[in-house]
Amino acid sequence: MSCRCKLLNIGFGNTVVADRVVAIVNPSSAPMKRLREEAKNNSKLIDATQGRRTRSIVITDSNHVILSAIQAETISQRLSADLLTKTEERIPSKKALKNGQGRSFCNFSAIGGRQKHPLLQANR
Repeated sequence: MSCRCKLLNIGFGNTVVADRVVAIVNPSSAPMKRLREEAKNNSKLIDATQGRRTRSIVITDSNHVILSAIQAETISQRLSADLLTKTEERIPSKKALKNGQGRSFCNFSAIGGRQKHPLLQANR
């Protein structure tokens, strides 16, 4: 069984499934530091920095918080390039449409609509 899911390179040979990414943020603000600590306490923190300084935080739909040593802007550019490629691949050719052929992709359920990610909601 093969999967056509796109992987997002977050540096040093580490990858994340692009469809699962909810947000890519800078780690310098106080709320992001709290998010990082909360994820660590809940065993949802993944350190992919290889001992280097954390330059971005990747948040997934499974509430995992991934630390990366690559700039948030760089990862965002990689993600947008992957999404453009994926969109182009999803557009079937006229010949494929005529023959009734389509492509199947992994479909991970993401948080629907405009709901906030559970880790990004304000603690009450």
